[in-house]
Amino acid sequence: MSGSSSVSGAAPCRFAHYFVICGIDTETGLEPDELAALYQWLEADRQGRDPDTAATGENFEQSPLKRTFKSKVLARYPENVEWNPFDQDAVNMLCMPKGLSFRTQADQREPQFHSFIITKEDGSRTYGFVHTFYEEVTSPQICSAMQTLYQMHNAEHPSANPPSSSSSSSSSSSMDSLASSLDEADPPASSSSSSSSSRGVGGYDSSRDTLYVSKALCLITPMPFMHACRRFLSQLHRAVTAPPPPPLPLESYVHNILYEVPLPALGRSLKFHGVYEPIVCQRPGPGELPLADFPLAEVFNLLGVENLVQVFTCTMLEMQILLYSQDYQRLMTVAEGITTLLFPFQWQHVYVPILPASLLHFLDAPVPYLMGLQSKEGTDRSKLELPQEANLCFVDIDNHYIELPEDFPQFPNKTEFMQELSEVLLSFGISANTGAPPRTRTSPGSTPSTPGRERKVVALRQLEDDGRNGNLAGEELAVLELLQGNATLERLQALTRRTGVTVARVDALRAGVKGQVTEGQGGQTAAEDMELRNAKLNVKLREVFASRFTTMFADYEAFVIQSAPDLESWLTNREQMHNFDKASFLSDQPEPYLPFLSHFIETQMFATFIDNKIMSQWEDKEPLLRVFDARIDKARLYNVRAPSLRSSSYQKCSILKESAQAIEQRLMKIDHTAIHPHLLDMKIGQGKYEQGFFPKLQADVLNTGPTNNKWSHRTATAQRRKDRHRQQTEHLTLDNDLKEKYMQEARSLGKNLRQPKLSDLSPAVIAQTNWKFVEGLLKECRMKTKRMLVEKMGREAVELGHGEANITGLEENTLIASLCDLLERIWSHGLQVKQGKSALWSHLLHFQAREEKLEQQHAESPVPHVPERRKSDTSISMPCLRVSLIQDMRHIQSMSEIKTDVGRARAWIRLSLEKKVLSQHLKQLLSRQALTKKLYKRYAFLRCEEEKEQFLFHLLSLNAVDYFCFTSVFTTIMIPYRVVIIPIKKLSNAMTTSNPWVCVSGELGDSGIMQIPKNVLEMTFDCQNLGKLTTVQLGHDNAGLLAKWLVDCVMVRNEITGHTYRFPCGRWLGKGVDDGSLERILIGELVLPSGDEDSGRGSRTPPPQNSPSQTRRISITSLSGRGYKPTSAQIQEAISEAVNNIVKHFHKPEKERGSLTVLLCGESSLVSSLEQFFHHGFKSARLFQKTVFVWDFVEKAVAYMESADQMGDLQETAEPLGMTCQSLCHYVNAINSTPRNIGKDGKFQLLVCLGARDRLLPQWLPLLVECPVILRMYEDTALLRDRTTVNALIGVLETLHDFPITLEASLVKGIDL
Repeated sequence: MSGSSSVSGAAPCRFAHYFVICGIDTETGLEPDELAALYQWLEADRQGRDPDTAATGENFEQSPLKRTFKSKVLARYPENVEWNPFDQDAVNMLCMPKGLSFRTQADQREPQFHSFIITKEDGSRTYGFVHTFYEEVTSPQICSAMQTLYQMHNAEHPSANPPSSSSSSSSSSSMDSLASSLDEADPPASSSSSSSSSRGVGGYDSSRDTLYVSKALCLITPMPFMHACRRFLSQLHRAVTAPPPPPLPLESYVHNILYEVPLPALGRSLKFHGVYEPIVCQRPGPGELPLADFPLAEVFNLLGVENLVQVFTCTMLEMQILLYSQDYQRLMTVAEGITTLLFPFQWQHVYVPILPASLLHFLDAPVPYLMGLQSKEGTDRSKLELPQEANLCFVDIDNHYIELPEDFPQFPNKTEFMQELSEVLLSFGISANTGAPPRTRTSPGSTPSTPGRERKVVALRQLEDDGRNGNLAGEELAVLELLQGNATLERLQALTRRTGVTVARVDALRAGVKGQVTEGQGGQTAAEDMELRNAKLNVKLREVFASRFTTMFADYEAFVIQSAPDLESWLTNREQMHNFDKASFLSDQPEPYLPFLSHFIETQMFATFIDNKIMSQWEDKEPLLRVFDARIDKARLYNVRAPSLRSSSYQKCSILKESAQAIEQRLMKIDHTAIHPHLLDMKIGQGKYEQGFFPKLQADVLNTGPTNNKWSHRTATAQRRKDRHRQQTEHLTLDNDLKEKYMQEARSLGKNLRQPKLSDLSPAVIAQTNWKFVEGLLKECRMKTKRMLVEKMGREAVELGHGEANITGLEENTLIASLCDLLERIWSHGLQVKQGKSALWSHLLHFQAREEKLEQQHAESPVPHVPERRKSDTSISMPCLRVSLIQDMRHIQSMSEIKTDVGRARAWIRLSLEKKVLSQHLKQLLSRQALTKKLYKRYAFLRCEEEKEQFLFHLLSLNAVDYFCFTSVFTTIMIPYRVVIIPIKKLSNAMTTSNPWVCVSGELGDSGIMQIPKNVLEMTFDCQNLGKLTTVQLGHDNAGLLAKWLVDCVMVRNEITGHTYRFPCGRWLGKGVDDGSLERILIGELVLPSGDEDSGRGSRTPPPQNSPSQTRRISITSLSGRGYKPTSAQIQEAISEAVNNIVKHFHKPEKERGSLTVLLCGESSLVSSLEQFFHHGFKSARLFQKTVFVWDFVEKAVAYMESADQMGDLQETAEPLGMTCQSLCHYVNAINSTPRNIGKDGKFQLLVCLGARDRLLPQWLPLLVECPVILRMYEDTALLRDRTTVNALIGVLETLHDFPITLEASLVKGIDL
């Protein structure tokens, strides 16, 4: 990705745009670094101190050599390039991110190299390559200024004597007083002892020490040719420091690289000349991965394979990624390395691989970012105050360790993927096992820092493994020596070779070692050899990553929704468009990939990728997309994917060899050679310089390039041709400016703020930036809540013709996780002082502390006692559950499964969503304005009144849908449940003498049988999460005189989430009454909360003379069902509907199916509709006799069959019928002999369920119809006696044979079949 987007056809193809020199300006002398001052001011502001008392730039605490001074751009050639205007502030800031630094002859003064990147507003990039070295200070003014600073410093901080009270005088004290105090003090250099002590702290004395200051040479280029620029700059520096002067004046070389060296053409290599040696660079062809010149081997070495894959995954999922290292080049290498591996996707958010100190407030940004922060020497990770860590991936490059956000999904096939990467590294002799294991966030108390010992080991291993020096890891060299010196092993190896077995690992080791031995032989220099090796390794590693995506997204085009007729209409409706069929795409993926993919397809980088795909109908394909599509087509041609469509088996990358060969051929056989550096038209005497000092170059010859250059002319004509073509097309399309504006808007959709401006940093600009953040957060909230609603309700998807829309549990989880992340980012925006890892939880804790304090005060003040109004005894109902933010927090705090603040915040959000109180809770939290003011700065999102209101309104819209996102995620926690049994009092004893019991079952398990204390109709119990509740078994032991009990319904409530289930009954429990049942299995339904205060609503008993409300399951034989006679057409329809619902149930994805029990036994279920069928025309009521039940008919039929069987009447029937007959008898007897007292209707229900499970129902029906008992017990008009109807019923029931029906344990308890 690096730079591929930055070179449009319009930019003339020069290798370098600018040559820049930064350093000290001797005219203005020593100036404290204003940006550092601004940074201190911002830091003070952030920590809530008074910013004005913070030091004003010059930091008197540090010794002067350690302070930062202002650097300047001393010269740049040419002055300006029209297609890439020079950004002086940014270049100066990035060339010398810490400002000037001074050294004396006693310090280390090795030259340093680093690179940087400038991303413009439109996302295009330019690269800078910087060679920093130390040059002796010749200006006497600067030396004496430094001397004065030292004397002042020593007066303030005498090293030997304890500081007197005056020595800590503030930095604002005037110079005069300081000077006068200096006269009295001994000059430090007078005594040798004190001078040595001052030298010990790096002191400076102009009479004795030589002062050096840093200077930077920088090339600014459109493409990241890192190696070439590095070599050019170091040769240029060598020319100044080496004793013999260079062959030509320095101007010749700079002029050459600026004006005479072109960019290599696509797929070609180019050779140009530095001061001493030629330099080669190459550019990939149009079908290859785009240019990336930063050494990936180094990235793998610094992080280790596992850590790198984890950081890569965080980048794919657009988390906040902070790289941390002392070395700027390492920051850049890791950042560029990781973004390069994203191909074909591109990082869409803030990207600042080197964050200058003055921009630290950007870490506050509530958006995804990838930033690099330079660590100061000796500072520990624990000292680093980061505004937000809930979603942060922290990469400590120097100590090889990373901290990961909590619970993020793993990359698909991670183990095999790491294995393949390790093999590629090993084949180049690089060991793949560096890097401490990744850590997830630890509890707030402990700060993760690599212990000293571990760090030493890591450093030692790094010395051994230093693949950058080509060393093999020590152990591997030893292994190889052992293998080579061992005769037996040698023979074994020869044998295995003959038999065609390869000893890959040994060969790889040998290749690595041999590779290093032969280095430098042949026609190439060692450096070129190293470069070739790096280039080959780079491309191989990148191919492994790219091939993962070609496999994963091989069919992505099939799911792209092309809905717009032309570009203009697409751009105008961009926000409302549904561009990618996410649900179908996910349903097509192998199960293990889903956690990662469901998150990934929600990211901005994926959205942009799909946008580019759609726009490619109307304009040229984006380069990365072109390469990616070509690869997919090629794979399809070889038919790699088709057979293994949904398999998650790992396919290795097959084109490693070819891609490395392409590069090798280009580097071995150079395609173009640029013009050699030559003498320029300079006056005699110009271009002289002193050894060791980089001279001021002659601007007149460097500011303009040659006019007769053939390739600059070539681009000009090409450009003219392009312009002509554009003018012709302009008339055809819409006005180009307007189109451009649309395009920009469409492309920046969802990107709140692409890139910080590195230059102007006035408080006004910072305020403007924060305002953009606030707007961005609000927009994101609107998009997310809308998406959650649409997905859940599925309306939009249905309108788009996708049939019945159903959000998958996986997508729902992803959307909720991203909502949690958004809330964390909103809460961490503009925090005054950070406390704990989760800003939201920390705010909640503050709130809780205040509320509890208020509660205590209330408790202490005497409250007048109000007598409680007694509820009339007639209504028993579920007591009301108070909605309380604090109570919800306490529930979460008592869950021992959750270990971290981030986890608690997420659980609290899920719980509030499930209870539909998220908006209400957050409103309450933010209503304590004094608290919000104390915790947040003025510009924070939570203090922007209007935006905050809109935000809460968007969250309120989520109350329209039902989520079970808490219950379904925390499946192992203990939950308190409350059970209330509501009897029908008018007709029954409210009290019973028997001992009742209850057992509650849900999708995740059951509570076991619990005795209910006598004459108590309400109880609470704690039990591991049962999930959504499905059935309640209610019974008693028939003891005592009043053992009959008429129950209206049972209510059960989950006391944490407040979900209340109603289990309608409406039947007697007792011997000799109703169907003689002592226990009933009741099927639950979720009670929708109404605004009614009384939470037992709907559980009031209807007056007995009314027919019951439709919610109660009507059993034909129950008291109330007697008057209700459905017509035969209604009965048949009910059966079809019930079967239909079961079929639909099995067509849903497994995780979204819900309860099968309700469909089998609930209201309008299979059992109830078959009950109606069997009751049609059934002679049930007899005069002066007990009621007859359908079960009686079944029993009589079975008795008849058994007796007929004994008499041999059934012998003549076909064998299978005999078998069926036996199975029916067997099942009925088993049900009758069960120890449970489930009553006749319960037994019939059980028979139907078992028959459906074992696919026997359609075979049993004919037996019952044929049985002569039917004539006695059914009228002639009965449905059961109508052959065509029965045959139709059999046909309908047979459709259930395709599905594996499993019965809940509560239904089949005690049945031995």
